[in-house]
Amino acid sequence: MLGTLVWDRIVPAGGAAAIEAWGGMAYAVSSAAASLDPGWAVLPIVKVGADLAPEALRYFEGIPRVDGSCVTVVPEPNNRVDLLYRDRAERTERLSGGVPSWGWPELEPLVHRCDALLVNFISGQELDLRTCRSLRAAFDGPLFGDLHSLFLGVEPDGTRVPRPLDDAGAWISCFDVIQLNESEAGLASSSGADPETFARDALGADPRTVVVTLGARGAVWATRRGEGEAGARTVTGSVTIRVPRQGDPTGCGDVWGAAFFARLLAGDAVDVAARFATGFAERNVTHRGAEGLYDILTHEVSL
Repeated sequence: MLGTLVWDRIVPAGGAAAIEAWGGMAYAVSSAAASLDPGWAVLPIVKVGADLAPEALRYFEGIPRVDGSCVTVVPEPNNRVDLLYRDRAERTERLSGGVPSWGWPELEPLVHRCDALLVNFISGQELDLRTCRSLRAAFDGPLFGDLHSLFLGVEPDGTRVPRPLDDAGAWISCFDVIQLNESEAGLASSSGADPETFARDALGADPRTVVVTLGARGAVWATRRGEGEAGARTVTGSVTIRVPRQGDPTGCGDVWGAAFFARLLAGDAVDVAARFATGFAERNVTHRGAEGLYDILTHEVSL
């Protein structure tokens, strides 16, 4: 799993006390470790800043089935994000620090240790399109891309703002499975298509499955079945989510995507994997931060 580990400061709406905890790819790592079949392990491919490196290594060591041997310590300050919620869903993100991107020469030997790879764009700076294309060309296993932060720019004060993604089709073509949220799908669509139409149309860029998450409304997807002009067909579907009246949505997309991909790797059908991932996301809403999330998902959400 390739991504960025972030130290989050979460400020809920309504005056509740702020909390600080690991976030970013920490959500996806916990979710994957809790949902992969026996025999699989999670290998985080991540750069962490020297200022938080000891704490980051301890965090990974505390999660079963996580191999921290590809954690790379860099001198730059680690990514930190203030998440300031205006209501249950809308928030402002303010970034400070930031580890450098991966180049292909340093990334190549690490990804070849993997049988499958989830690329979780947390900062949006994990790798550029040229490196992503090199990954697509060289990696033989399944590739999942959660494209979220590719659609976020950074203002001079660190505030993250939505932006269209140049060459969105080229990014999408780098992965077998992609995940975006509804706002990102709108930014990626040239026609203003609804999420299900976007997912179906995006299959033309070559992924096998496209998922658009809809927040409290769940998710929709389109997937290709069969091969060849005569045998291929597109199947669409959706799943709803039961959102508690109180909770914290931080990390739900990361939890959903990692669980979904893990269950696809286990051989589950797309609709089965989506229902399972939704159960994980529902439980994540009632837990703040990624600390302790693995134990909660393992013991309170069943396969």
